[in-house]
Amino acid sequence: MKRSKVMVQENDFDVAEEIRWLRQGLPEIGAVATFIGTVRDINDNSTVRAMTLEHYPGMTEKALENILKVADGRFEITSATIIHRVGPLYPEDQIVFAAATSEHRQQAFLACEFIMDYLKTEAPFWKKEDTPEGARWVSARDSDDTAKERWEQMQ
Repeated sequence: MKRSKVMVQENDFDVAEEIRWLRQGLPEIGAVATFIGTVRDINDNSTVRAMTLEHYPGMTEKALENILKVADGRFEITSATIIHRVGPLYPEDQIVFAAATSEHRQQAFLACEFIMDYLKTEAPFWKKEDTPEGARWVSARDSDDTAKERWEQMQ
């Protein structure tokens, strides 16, 4: 991988700017695959008014860098980015941006999906939702573990 970036931040991100950064000066790139996660206004049949994301500074960035390193070893990617927001967020806010580039689309698609599946299980983030019933911590989903296990079986 020629270029990678990991950011954990409170500020929003500009998708077009991030894609420009991924591609700049790399004319061999023929595909850019992206994922943008946003805050939903409902989860587990309850209205979500806001969400607070917490992380373990330093440890979180290292976990995200490791995910990109593993993705680079598995896929033919040219560049990749993970940006994850922390702090208070509201419905429709962007939470996460994951992107991978490659010469051809399949490797970019696979790498981006892999990055998100591993991020959901390996990155130390904690989510607390503000609902009409009160605040609640969001538990990990079994489907996230299943998605990660699928990649492990493909090794």
